[in-house]
Amino acid sequence: MCRWIAYIGDEIYLENIIIKPSSSLVEQSLHAKLSYSHDGKILSTNGDGFGIGWYYHKNQPGLFKSSEPAWANENINEICSQTKAHIFMSHIRAASTGSVQRNNSHPFKYNNILFQHNGYIKDFTLIRKDMLYILDNKLFNEIKGTTDSEAFFMIAIYFGLEKSPKIAIEKTIKFILDLHQKHNIAPKIQLSCAISDGNSIFTIRYSTLKKQNTQFYSTDVNCLTDIDNKFNKMPQNSFVIVSEPINNSFQNWNEVPPSSFVTFSNAKTKIEPLNI
Repeated sequence: MCRWIAYIGDEIYLENIIIKPSSSLVEQSLHAKLSYSHDGKILSTNGDGFGIGWYYHKNQPGLFKSSEPAWANENINEICSQTKAHIFMSHIRAASTGSVQRNNSHPFKYNNILFQHNGYIKDFTLIRKDMLYILDNKLFNEIKGTTDSEAFFMIAIYFGLEKSPKIAIEKTIKFILDLHQKHNIAPKIQLSCAISDGNSIFTIRYSTLKKQNTQFYSTDVNCLTDIDNKFNKMPQNSFVIVSEPINNSFQNWNEVPPSSFVTFSNAKTKIEPLNI
């Protein structure tokens, strides 16, 4: 399974979240601790591509993606050490559907929206045609890769993600579950997602399975202090949301409840149950 991080708060250098922490996203590309395969085996390596999306002074985000593993690309260090943002997200991929190519790396972008995903849709290849059939030509032609994640994102856009994120996600999940039923497929969806419109971050933790992919968040200014003794603490009223903690301690982290939709905005957290 993939790993991702998201940040919202005062402007900071991207490297303070993506590169420097002891269990940073780059470190997790080689040594993830909470990444599991469909059969429960630990997947410590996430080397099938990475990406970064960030917002600075424009409505539309910047986006950098590569099919290379995060540990092997020097550009990630150069970009993260020189770039500040008040909202950003990053993703390292362990491919479950779709080939290893740049277009299949996350995050995905549509207008001012960024989306990234850890999980899978069971038997995506069997329902893909029916999933994409509802899209108009404009949205269909926005799909550049072959992953279930990007298809899920475009369908959520179709259902109104830009205006009503929670409702759109619920409609998208229900739509996919209906397709599983139509094709006599045992319903299996695993979703740990992050979305941003440049003003807020929204995350989803949902699965039809009893065991749901992990997701945590922290507002603790000390959640990054194991980088080095001189490192400044995380800004007040900021949030880091992760697939797994990026330091060596779980003490500074709150687990997102299962089957939840979470809004991080204006220094506040709103946790709502998903109505599926």
